[in-house]
Amino acid sequence: MSELRKVNVDGKEIEVPGHYTLMQACEEAGAEIPRFCYHERLSVAGNCRMCLVEWVGAPKPMASCAMSVNDLRPNRDGSPADIRTSSAVVKKAREGVMEFLLINHPLDCPICDQGGECDLQDQAMAYGRSRTRYDEDKRAVEEKNMGPLVKTNMTRCIQCTRCVRFISEVAGVEELGLVNRGESAEITTYLQQNLKSELSGNVIDLCPVGALTSRPYAFNARPWELRKFESVDVMDAVGSNIRVDVRGPEVMRILPRDNDEVNEEWISDKTRFCWDGLKRQRLDTPYVRKAGKLSPASWDEALGVVAERLKGDPERIGAIAGDLCDMESMKALKDLLGSLGVSSMDCRQDGAAIGEQGREGYVFNSGIAGIDEADAILLVGTNLRKEAPIINARIRGAWLNNGTQVAMIGEDVDLTYPVEHLGSGPETLAGLATKRGGFGKALRDAKRPMVIIGMGALARADGAKVLRSVGELAAKFNIVRDDWNGFNVLHTAAARVGGLDIGFVPHNGGRDTAGLIKGAGKGEIDTVYLLGADEIDTQALGDAFVIYQGSHGDAGAHRADVILPGAAYTEKEGLYTNTEGRMQDGVRAVFPKGEAKEDWAIIRALSELLGRTLPYDDLPALRNTIRRPDAVPFNPAKLGKAGAMAKGNFVSPIGDYFLTNPIARASITMAACSANVAGFAQAAE
Repeated sequence: MSELRKVNVDGKEIEVPGHYTLMQACEEAGAEIPRFCYHERLSVAGNCRMCLVEWVGAPKPMASCAMSVNDLRPNRDGSPADIRTSSAVVKKAREGVMEFLLINHPLDCPICDQGGECDLQDQAMAYGRSRTRYDEDKRAVEEKNMGPLVKTNMTRCIQCTRCVRFISEVAGVEELGLVNRGESAEITTYLQQNLKSELSGNVIDLCPVGALTSRPYAFNARPWELRKFESVDVMDAVGSNIRVDVRGPEVMRILPRDNDEVNEEWISDKTRFCWDGLKRQRLDTPYVRKAGKLSPASWDEALGVVAERLKGDPERIGAIAGDLCDMESMKALKDLLGSLGVSSMDCRQDGAAIGEQGREGYVFNSGIAGIDEADAILLVGTNLRKEAPIINARIRGAWLNNGTQVAMIGEDVDLTYPVEHLGSGPETLAGLATKRGGFGKALRDAKRPMVIIGMGALARADGAKVLRSVGELAAKFNIVRDDWNGFNVLHTAAARVGGLDIGFVPHNGGRDTAGLIKGAGKGEIDTVYLLGADEIDTQALGDAFVIYQGSHGDAGAHRADVILPGAAYTEKEGLYTNTEGRMQDGVRAVFPKGEAKEDWAIIRALSELLGRTLPYDDLPALRNTIRRPDAVPFNPAKLGKAGAMAKGNFVSPIGDYFLTNPIARASITMAACSANVAGFAQAAE
């Protein structure tokens, strides 16, 4: 913590840390400082000059973003330095800067997607002149092809370089740069290639003008036409805070919200651009298979058929919950099946060996924000760029700012920061604890050591043994102690931790996902209830009667004998618990399509037909029944099962990052991104 320093801002004396910039000090005093190039999460460029302030006694105005309070000297009488933010000198300087910025900026406001939420518009009104003294021709800049997500109009660019700094510092890929000088300066991509980062869409939010806009959203709506809802993302298990913008019955765009504990102010490209998949391939009416063909049916008919099937032998009935389910729907289905005596249920579609030894054995215990404190991180069986781009960017930030050492056991992939690749499989994991030097020593000596184990290590036949090995490693290197818990499980499914918290797992000898699929294939399971479960081999269910409840016509619906249309995550109120165990509210922004209903309400109606009416009539009453599991003593060395691990490298469960769930697979934009990546891979070969 730096020493406090006094400074006088517009006649108000304040005391701030010496490392504060003048901009921060002025804002601490209540002054408003305009800016274009400065951003709190990026390095200081100091090239737009819009943040000029007057230091009384200095020969010229100062760029407040690039000068710290420590750089100021007191006045001759010993009083604090005087800073003025609204004097005549400052006003004239800002008007001059704005005039220069607008020399070449086109008059595109009526057709620009940034119109209505443009920093340049707002600051030109507040700090600009009413007329210009320049009447020369404006320059034009050739457009850049940045791929299917980012639309460019580089004639509007004011060279603030926010996009360049984000791509290189946060995303960690050198794909944008400023070339040439003076009037010829322009932002361009490397060798005219498309952006390849999973975070590239964030440059749209960062751009203070309309030079970089959303290609899928282009010319679709104006900001003042949209209704805005604060919600959470379900494309991965990070639980990024988002804002859903809606016009009429349609979601028009998805933007990030600030949350320093989770996603800061970034979101992944899949989170931002999957919204067009919300209106394609939707299930909007119940279906019942008749004579081998799915036919539309009424709700009474469909629920009646389901009720009859669930009246059978409870040992021959099972349920699997998918990756996008909210906690309320899983709790309602668990309660209903429990009342029928059904014990075969599972929320782990991939068969991950977790959830049997307490909550600390399956969550990201240090918290996502805890990555900032870590000084040594071991990654086991995870490709963070595909599984959790936001967490990957956070680790990059820890390496960039704190020098955090990172090593991995698994696929040797580019994570955008230096990573020591120790090996690819269990043999490396088993040998790490016995090595005295190398990364083992770094873990042993670290003050805040961290291990992150992914589904590539846990969703294997020997996943429980891998978990035990990692737990023993954590115990040996003191990764878990009273003041720090660096044992972290990284999930890939938004519903997973919530499902484990409410106990949507086999009990009393019930079957797990693999057991249900195998049993159905052998004819030992008669009825399988798929609650949004699409990431399993549905063709392996044999002749079992399949009930599918979900929002999209994906793999589960194609195999189903009865389809109950549910609501997508933007169409219902729902609780989602992210990988670190943080429970967050999802908000309904639009109503479900057609005859679709909220998932918990469908299960509640089904319970009445079965004569097992669930004891809640509304969502608040249902939420009151949801409880976190009781805390139990946590010993990482006792996790999983003892035994020799099988050979075979750890492989990330995510092959195509853009097509991991039914909503993404229904999205035209995600399909274009997938093809774009495939094109890169083909070109590299």
